[in-house]
Amino acid sequence: MRIGQYTLTALETGRFYLDGGAMFGVVPKVLWNKSNPADERNRIELALRTLLIVGNGRRIMVDTGIGNGWDDKFSDIYGIDHSRYTLQASLKNAGLSVSDITDVVITHLHFDHSGGASFTDRDGSVRPTFPNATYFIQKKHFEWAIKPSEKDQASFVKEKYVPLYEQGKLKTLDGEKELYPGIFIKLTDGHTVAQQNILVTDGEKTLYHPGDTIPTSSHVPLPFIMGYDNFPLITLEEKKSILTRAVNGNWVIFFEHDPRCAAAPVERTAKGFRAGKSVDMNAD
Repeated sequence: MRIGQYTLTALETGRFYLDGGAMFGVVPKVLWNKSNPADERNRIELALRTLLIVGNGRRIMVDTGIGNGWDDKFSDIYGIDHSRYTLQASLKNAGLSVSDITDVVITHLHFDHSGGASFTDRDGSVRPTFPNATYFIQKKHFEWAIKPSEKDQASFVKEKYVPLYEQGKLKTLDGEKELYPGIFIKLTDGHTVAQQNILVTDGEKTLYHPGDTIPTSSHVPLPFIMGYDNFPLITLEEKKSILTRAVNGNWVIFFEHDPRCAAAPVERTAKGFRAGKSVDMNAD
């Protein structure tokens, strides 16, 4: 996808599984199981998709996937699967390597979004996966991630990101801003405090990356809100705002966790919002 001076590509970094009931909150299984069938452990397959933005002298990654180095118990619980896709292979397919990335925007520090930001080398030192990049996170979110609530503390693995902050690689931002020309940081607070959303626009075409506010195309309808969200009523209002603007502006919405649909426009029907036809964002 081309927007202004930027080329936007969806990079597949792997797959993992989460409990379907937790992913869809109050929505009954009889409804979500049609589009996202559960396995024998009631888990649904989810993508670990990242967004690559190239142009204006920048090569920007939005989120990093779940990464490697997890123990067997953790890998089994979440069904982590890199047999089909890896970050390195997808970057290579796009003509790049981890050393080419200049910026990493992390939407939030849950392990499935930031786990790939670092790795542990043979001597036990934590190193940045993207050695030449500056990493960006919101200050308020970083503070939350250091001292999370009892509800969401299991989603944060500090060993993956605190060393990057201590090394000066992870920089904090304070509020919404235009990061680079045509690339805007927007904030949402329903899923977690100060989650960074990314809006890329040239005034005519727009792509919006909502992070986990709308993780899959199945979550476009307003009542489909994750049980993982800390503040679901805030998520509801944020979704109304984002989706209304998306319909009115003909935006394309990026879905980080949808196993089949990387991005799509949004339609408003008599029954509410729904995702339109999938947009191809794969590397050529």
